[in-house]
Amino acid sequence: MRIVHVTHQGEARWGTLSGDTITLTGSLGGAPTGETLPLEGAALLPPATPSKVVCVGRNYLDHIRELGNDTGDLPKEPGIFLKGPNTLAEPGGAVDRPDWTENFHFEGELALVIGKQAKDLTPQNALSHVLGYTCGLDLTARDRQKTDLQWFRAKAADRFCPLGPWLETDLDPRDLRVQTRVNGETKQDSRTSLMIFPVVEILTYVTRFVTLEPGDVVLTGTPEGVGPLVPGDTVEVEVEGIGVLTTHIR
Repeated sequence: MRIVHVTHQGEARWGTLSGDTITLTGSLGGAPTGETLPLEGAALLPPATPSKVVCVGRNYLDHIRELGNDTGDLPKEPGIFLKGPNTLAEPGGAVDRPDWTENFHFEGELALVIGKQAKDLTPQNALSHVLGYTCGLDLTARDRQKTDLQWFRAKAADRFCPLGPWLETDLDPRDLRVQTRVNGETKQDSRTSLMIFPVVEILTYVTRFVTLEPGDVVLTGTPEGVGPLVPGDTVEVEVEGIGVLTTHIR
């Protein structure tokens, strides 16, 4: 099932997508209301309402190498940082290139949205707490990432996390192709099977320390190929089995 979050008659509404038709529901996972609208022209919203966005850094070896962080053994545990709800941006929307960074980067990745409260998950039950999967764009001020005490400005500024276009609920996250294109040119092309820490391990690790609430988002890390963005660029993040998230840089 594909779950969409849309603006309809001035209100944020949830629905399901079948073909090119959105069927509105009374709530997330609720019963159909009988209202439908075409996907074409629909004002899509980020398909999540998180209290927090939990992100994994340096989860692909080739990405570690391209940033010059390959100084020894592989990480022993996931490297975690946070974004706030302020970072979400809608699919197809525009993000302003900040004037306070000289090196504004794209990082395309698989994202997941939590469906029920998750604490101390196990490998056996971790995926049952996932509502669905979507495409994420972890926008990064690379120079600020290197100079600041924490990655707050670099990763958590307004609209630094475009998400969408919808949630795919029926998906196996273990071996999916993840691609990022800038102005139609492929920049990143990898598979989730190359993650150092797969989705199940990420979830069991994070929930040892933090309770994930329904609607929370987890970004699973980006592969090699990251690079700079300038105004006028169009970024597309495509995850196999989900679709394409498009973001315009203004």
